[in-house]
Amino acid sequence: MEEFLQRAKRSASTLLQIDGNKKKKVLNDMADTLLEYQKDILEANRMDLDYAKENNLSSALIDRLLLNEKRVNDMANSIREIALLKDPIGRVLDGWVLDNGLKIEKVSIPIGVIGIIYESRPNVTSDAAALCFKSSNVCILKGGKEAKNSNKAIAKALQEALVKNSLPKEIVSLLPDYSREGVSKLIKMDKYVDLIIPRGGEALIRYVSENATVPVVKHDKGLCHTYIDKDADFKKAIDIAVNAKVQRPGVCNAMETLLVDYAIKDEMLLKLYEAFKPHLTTLKGCALTREVIDIEEATEEDFNTEYLDNILSIKVVDGVDEAIEHIRKYGSGHSEAIVTENYTTAQKFLNSIDAACVYVNASTRFTDGGVFGFGAEVGISTNKLHARGPMGINDLTTYKYKIYGDGQIRE
Repeated sequence: MEEFLQRAKRSASTLLQIDGNKKKKVLNDMADTLLEYQKDILEANRMDLDYAKENNLSSALIDRLLLNEKRVNDMANSIREIALLKDPIGRVLDGWVLDNGLKIEKVSIPIGVIGIIYESRPNVTSDAAALCFKSSNVCILKGGKEAKNSNKAIAKALQEALVKNSLPKEIVSLLPDYSREGVSKLIKMDKYVDLIIPRGGEALIRYVSENATVPVVKHDKGLCHTYIDKDADFKKAIDIAVNAKVQRPGVCNAMETLLVDYAIKDEMLLKLYEAFKPHLTTLKGCALTREVIDIEEATEEDFNTEYLDNILSIKVVDGVDEAIEHIRKYGSGHSEAIVTENYTTAQKFLNSIDAACVYVNASTRFTDGGVFGFGAEVGISTNKLHARGPMGINDLTTYKYKIYGDGQIRE
């Protein structure tokens, strides 16, 4: 492990000497190489899918694991979009001159070596590698064992593009040890690793946060809510609620709990029941909800659960204040939404909810680095420091001060 990380750390110095044009060329070569290796990547993915089915992994996890020609093309296009982004390194963030003539500049620089621990989605391998490379960071990638073959095939293609451009392949490195012990070692290697980004299940996030000596930016669970206010446009509310749950249930920005204002519960719940029926969504509700529609009971555990599946908890609340309190109690700080035509109510919700992304009259499914214009994301941070929400290339930088003098000494 230590020798592996030493090689990765040494390659970081090479990245500091590459200009924006060179990085753009390498990224486009990475995209081309991914497409050239498409057959190998899909074959590797089939092996992972076979493993998933043999081990009875959930349909939601299999959906995240699945690659096809479209998804590989999307991965390549994502890399090309990242290549077109403005180089985040070397930006003068601030500058001033002191009374003694010292000129000070605050300049963006890469973080260094970033360890990214993730589960299921092979596309994270290419997205994270491209974002790290664009921001001049070395990445150590630790995917889940369920995507082991896919990740190896993708990393091999990306490394070939690096070697083709006379760059160390260690700039994009897959952690060779897939075991829990491998993760345990990685998160304590602060001599070589500058940041750990864990994204995955609640148990993984907790383990990394509690045991790492390397600084951590958490990408915790997405227990997302949508609140339908009494002043909502009913058609908007139903369209948003259905989209937030069923468009892709197995992702972290999908809605898990729907809150409905007591003042409109009878009409709204009946409409929602009919709207979700064609999607075969399993609905669970509080006592007031179940007085109106015949569904399963929602328990305390349900309101604390990130289903990542086509299951939805529903609770009737007494206005926006109770909705806010429910979200404060159960929310994970990811994405929350209100549907209302009342400006004052909307502003109260926006200002009171402590989450990375807060929406008015829109689906939580938009919390995504690609959608936000970042090209892609290394994940969605539920931290408040140093980054929050979808993390793009600018969130993979830090800064230093450059001070220009002309012989000044301190008295």
